[in-house]
Amino acid sequence: MVARAEQDNICAFQKNFEGPRPEFNIGVEDRMPDRPIYLDYNATTPIDKEVADEMAPYLYEHFGNPSSSHLYGAKAKRAVEKARAQVASLLNCRAHEIVFTSGGTESNNYAIKGVAMSRREHGNHIITSAIEHPAVAEVCDWLKDQGFRITILPVDENGLVNPDDLEKAIDSETILVTIMHANNEVGTIQPITELTEIAHENGALFHTDAAQSVGKIPVAVDNLHVDLLSVAGHKLYAPKGIGVLYVRTGTKLSKLMHGANHELDRRPGTENVLEIVGLGKACELANRNLEKNMKKVRELRDLLYNDLVDALGEESIRLNGHPEKRLPNTLSLSFRNVEANTLLSEIGDRVAASAGAACHAEEVEVSQVLQAMDVPLEWAMGTIRFSVGKYTTKEDIEQAATIVTEAVRRLQPDASTASVTKTDEQKEYKLTQYTHGLGCACKLRPQALEEVLRDLPIPTDASVLVGIETADDAAVYKLNDEYALVETVDFFTPIVDDAYWFGAISAANSLSDIYAMGAKPLFALSVVGFPSNRLPLSVLKDIIRGAQDKVKEAGISIVGGHTVDDTEPKYGLAVTGFVHPDRILRNSTAQLDDVLVLTKPIGLGIIATGIKRGLVDVAMAEEATRIMAELNKTAAEVMIEVGVSACTDITGFGLLGHLREMAAGSKVDVELVASHVPILQEARNLAVANVVPGGTLDNLAHVRPHVDFDDALSELDRVLLADAQTSGGLLISVPEKRCDLLLRNLQARHVEHAKMIGRITAKGKGRIRVSP
Repeated sequence: MVARAEQDNICAFQKNFEGPRPEFNIGVEDRMPDRPIYLDYNATTPIDKEVADEMAPYLYEHFGNPSSSHLYGAKAKRAVEKARAQVASLLNCRAHEIVFTSGGTESNNYAIKGVAMSRREHGNHIITSAIEHPAVAEVCDWLKDQGFRITILPVDENGLVNPDDLEKAIDSETILVTIMHANNEVGTIQPITELTEIAHENGALFHTDAAQSVGKIPVAVDNLHVDLLSVAGHKLYAPKGIGVLYVRTGTKLSKLMHGANHELDRRPGTENVLEIVGLGKACELANRNLEKNMKKVRELRDLLYNDLVDALGEESIRLNGHPEKRLPNTLSLSFRNVEANTLLSEIGDRVAASAGAACHAEEVEVSQVLQAMDVPLEWAMGTIRFSVGKYTTKEDIEQAATIVTEAVRRLQPDASTASVTKTDEQKEYKLTQYTHGLGCACKLRPQALEEVLRDLPIPTDASVLVGIETADDAAVYKLNDEYALVETVDFFTPIVDDAYWFGAISAANSLSDIYAMGAKPLFALSVVGFPSNRLPLSVLKDIIRGAQDKVKEAGISIVGGHTVDDTEPKYGLAVTGFVHPDRILRNSTAQLDDVLVLTKPIGLGIIATGIKRGLVDVAMAEEATRIMAELNKTAAEVMIEVGVSACTDITGFGLLGHLREMAAGSKVDVELVASHVPILQEARNLAVANVVPGGTLDNLAHVRPHVDFDDALSELDRVLLADAQTSGGLLISVPEKRCDLLLRNLQARHVEHAKMIGRITAKGKGRIRVSP
């Protein structure tokens, strides 16, 4: 991150932060009052109204099975064959060469695996390119594991495959060449005709993934000379879940699935009549309006490019893809020294587009397409794909150009003149849209942190009672026989949209480290990163006001702090506390007769991700916010009264990660009972839909070698137990004979989620067994 200004003391701000605590307003509504301008047509397209009208009778009225011999079946059968003819007309092939599938991914799998298995006796060599969609690239990776030889052809700086490279790579063992027609990210159109000629001269078949080109440019199989071609319906205004594989007459494929003899015994399963009808109509419309649509989208694409260049200057923008041999609707642009996800967060409520790179704390993940094209990192990290469609208007483009221009000016490091306008100060801000990570899930990966800490020298000062040599929550320094200072610092990016509650949660999270050590807090300092060119200072005031109210609840004050001007909002506290030197609670002192108690439910990282994506209702968002904002003060007081062996709090490394630290530090093995762990139900629902933060998956990968999961536990269960928490509960190791007393007292003090979740089982090296 680039910090452009620093300011040391925020005490002067604090007198302005008084005011009433706001009501909860952190959820999402089930509507979109202001629709963003949609510039992501390469991801998917809306269903054309004529397509929907054509499909409607087959939803209710014409519901027959095409294989049935009665009138209902005959009506459905005629509809399927009409659609087959419509698709064939668009591709300029014969109807019997069309096989309906569930989409582009199945079509690619069927084509590549089908050739590989049917022609294995002729050779085992397959050639592809470095810029293929995963639906091709991962199939080739799988075939490599099955003993096939895979050659990946490079591309030039424009994303083009050189036919000479194919000529050099192909040999007598080559059975298939699979190279996409047009790239989904940069739009470059490959010289398919030249490539197919080389393949056929050497006895190989040729497949092309045409998901992005069909319906946007002329795609006639007799001109391309391909043997196999994949189509995805949702890229050309048909429904999702329907596609086509064109199979040239005489081309032999091994079946991907087995069952009845549908689709001329090539693809079993009752035909998806409703969506087949939709795809047929969409192909008819594409055929009818192709030239008109091409002209329109090309003009809009070029208008967007020219407007951005005029506003920002050619030195600030890089065009990716071939300048001429490119899809007419696709515009891949890189903005120097701007993070793509940050830019999309900035404009996401007004313009919908896609990123070509994802920036994380420890690395920048650039798409394989941009890597293959050797796009320099300072450009690649700021790559956005804009793709227009037949419903895009000139007004959309002009408005989008203005929005993107203003955002880029605010985000570029030299944008010293950019500022928040007075009008902006009056709008409502959703803070999770100003960051591409959430809360403690933004921590460095556990693997990376271990690598950094491994080489640091251990403090030799005898007064350092707890330092970096352990994985404890805070440092402890002995002052005298009665007092030891406890010190911690924690900060992160917004976990909820509301500024006040973000501040409150950040404060509760920071204070938790003090409580987990058995200590009492004394005072706190604010740690602030704030994008003053993106957000008004009134937002920062609300953040600090939320933190002040929370530390007041803890019985202390914020007495100062430090700020930097950052590209994303960040907030946290450095907290100082005290404890008797003989009463420090560590995470490394769990005993053999202990059981494990958790005081808050888990799943907060997943729910926060759902909030950011607009998938969580207001009630659930409020509940998650209350849990995160709840201090661990009461739980800490109760555990000190009862007497416990060890404690840690559950934050970014998840329950399994922090339990692993406790077990390894205490040199014990433990059993965790998954069904006893309190988990928010909505987190489970979201995880089923694959709404999981990257930090959670990193946690699971890190801890997996140290955990023995029962076979009855699903991967979903394992992910939930590793979920990265923000301001989670305390994990307490308590003698079993005191567990009931601890739980009773916690319940009596309204720590309502506390549960016994496992036990210490033996001396050991920190292994965790997770039982159902």
